[in-house]
Parts: sequence; structure tokens; C-alpha cells
Amino acid sequence: MLTQAPKGTKDMLPQDAYQWQYVEAKMRDLAARWGYREVRTPVFEHTELFQRGVGDTSDIVTKEMYTFLDKGERSITLKPEGTAGAVRAFIEGKLYNEALPCKMYYLAAPIFRYEKPQAGRLREHHQFGMECFGGKEPTVEAELICALFELLGGLGLKNLSVHINSIGCPECRPRYHQKLKEYLGERISDMCPTCQERFAKNPLRILDCKEEKCKQIVKDAPSILDCLCDDCAGHFEKLQTLLAARNIPFALDPRIVRGLDYYTKTVFEIIMQSGREGLALCGGGRYDKLVEELGGPATPAAGFGIGIERILIELTSQGLLPENPGITDVYVANLGADMAVPAFTFTQALREKGVKADCDVCGRSLKAQFKFADKVNAKYVAIMGGDEYARGTVKIRNMQTREEVEFSLETAAEETAALLK
Repeated sequence: MLTQAPKGTKDMLPQDAYQWQYVEAKMRDLAARWGYREVRTPVFEHTELFQRGVGDTSDIVTKEMYTFLDKGERSITLKPEGTAGAVRAFIEGKLYNEALPCKMYYLAAPIFRYEKPQAGRLREHHQFGMECFGGKEPTVEAELICALFELLGGLGLKNLSVHINSIGCPECRPRYHQKLKEYLGERISDMCPTCQERFAKNPLRILDCKEEKCKQIVKDAPSILDCLCDDCAGHFEKLQTLLAARNIPFALDPRIVRGLDYYTKTVFEIIMQSGREGLALCGGGRYDKLVEELGGPATPAAGFGIGIERILIELTSQGLLPENPGITDVYVANLGADMAVPAFTFTQALREKGVKADCDVCGRSLKAQFKFADKVNAKYVAIMGGDEYARGTVKIRNMQTREEVEFSLETAAEETAALLK
């Protein structure tokens, strides 16, 4: 239907815009104070970017991408996650030649995944992400986690903790793969078809399966933390020390592998305790090989992504969003058609003073104009016309107290702006 949004998408209506703007302002402020600059990448990229970057064993690539051929017969994919595009921009823009680390963020970036729509995760949803290129120390992951705690805590969300894991590196991960395969060998036939396929390609991804029977099978599987090389183990230990130094509550969770194949070493999720189970608000980790795999120089990197819709749902359910600030501070009413031009002129003068002002554009009666001013929660109504206008003044009415004052037409815009302050 032409008048119905496609399944898995949702409009942001004008009356809800202030909620998004409130959250986005918090995110922009955080990113700026932490030294991250904004990057904006295309909504679509060449499909190969995600096949190579995200990984052909991830659900995103195998099941969820919106992929099509353009008129030039090129395979194009709507962006299913934010990191690969940021890495491509880092390489194409030769940002590796600048002073490192290079810190960038993206905000309200549309993400497209063909999956069953659920609360906070639509087929088109929007993410805020921070990516740091060039930092090899665990200080990077600690910084990202601390930034998330400051952001979510600043929005009023409570009962937060971080679940962390290390999934090793190309040096030590094969050893764990072997141990995991040995454990799963006699059990794999009882697992879902997806896990059976992953068994040969990337057994680590089996730990991420959401099927209950598969979760029960892997709950006693060997822990990857027992197979880390000295470098990965030392990196992970230092991360824990950094988080403890900032009093960030964290728990080791060897079952976290994240749903993307590019991660190395650290992976993490921010959990909010909600009822009996925790809700994963966001996640991220380190991806030291991705820049090189996509054609750039070897560059360590780490980042996170957080769904804005999911955060808004939690803020709404907990009553943490501010009141709607309203769209009009001063409504300029006229006492007749002959006052339309003076009312319009005064409205423009108020706007030039930084006042949110509006006037009648529908030819309403004075009574109807006052009703409209009430509906838009105007703080003041300026009445243009009558004896006041003949005396060279305009009447300003406080819509809450009903008190009225008169200002000279010459200074009325400035004095009305002062009232609002």
C-alpha cells in the first residue's frame, strides 16, 4: 500500500523528533569530548566490502543483507553495519597517513538487515558508533567502554555492566578451534543446520547460536580464555586492570563472540539487568586485521555500535526522556486580514532575535488563532491590531498567567525575546 511503510521500517514523526535530537545531542557531545570526529559513509557499498569484511559465516552476510544489481550490473548492498564502511573510508581517504590514532564516529547511520522485526531492531534501524584506528593497546577498548558507560549513565539508565571476552588472534585461535571441534564432534549432529555448517567454516560462531538446544550443548564447551597466547592473555589482563581502575563493573563471559567475523582479541557487550535476564544494549570489540584485509596497511583498530531505537525504547519505558520543549514560544495573532502583513513582519523580527515564533497562515478568526496557540503550547501570544496597534504598540499575553504587557512596535521583538530569557 502506498500509505503504509514497508514492513520493518518506522517513521520518525515530527512530534517525536525532539527525543531523537535529545539523544543525538548527548552522543555528539560525548564524541567531541573524547576526541572523535564525525564520518558519514554512503548508505550502500559494493557487496564485496561486506563479504570480505564482515565474513561469509556471519548471519548478516548469509541471511540478512539487502543486495541487488544496479543498472551497471554491479552488486550493491545496503549497509548492514557501520564498521566496514568506516574502514573503507579510512583506507580510501588515506587517513592512515595522518597522525594516529584516527578517531571517528557516525551518528543516526541507517542500517539495513532483512530479519524478523523486533523491538529496537527493525529492518531499517539507526546506529551510533565510535571507531578508533591506530591504537594497539587495550586502553582503546577501555576508553570505548568507559564512553558507553558515561553515555548510557548520563541518559539515566541504571544497572549496567559490561561482559567481556577475548576471542584470541590468528596465532592462538586455531588451537581453540581444534579443542572446540573435538568437544562438538559427537554432538554436532544434534545441533541446528546453521551450526552444522559453521562447524567446518568457523566453529567459534557456534557459540553465538540462539537456538535453545544448541545453547545447552555448548554451555559446557571449553573456554577460549584457556587457549590464549601470551600476547592475547596479557592484552586481556591489562584491559581488566584498566576497567577496574575506573570502577567499571564487568564480568568475564567466554560465550561472547559477537556476530561479525572480523573481531580479534577483545569483544564486549553492555548489559542492562532487566527482570530475570539481562538486555544487551550494544557491543563492540577489536578488529586488528580488518584494515589490512580490505586493502589498507596493517592497522590495529577497535570500535562499537549502538542502536538508537533500542535506547529510545528503554528511555521511554523508564520515563527518562525530557518533556517536549514545544515548537512555538510566541504566536503572533492578528485582529483581521488588514493586520496579516504587520503580524507576518513581526513574526520574522522575532525569529531574527532567536525566538521560535509563528503566525496564522490559514485565515483563522482571532478565537481560532488562540485555540491553535494553546495546541502548540505557545508561551506567549502577541496580539497585532486594535487600539494597541493604533498607539504604536503590540500586546503580549502570557498564556499561563494571562498577564499582559504592551511593548512599543519599535522595540517589541527585542523586549519579547528578553521575556523568554
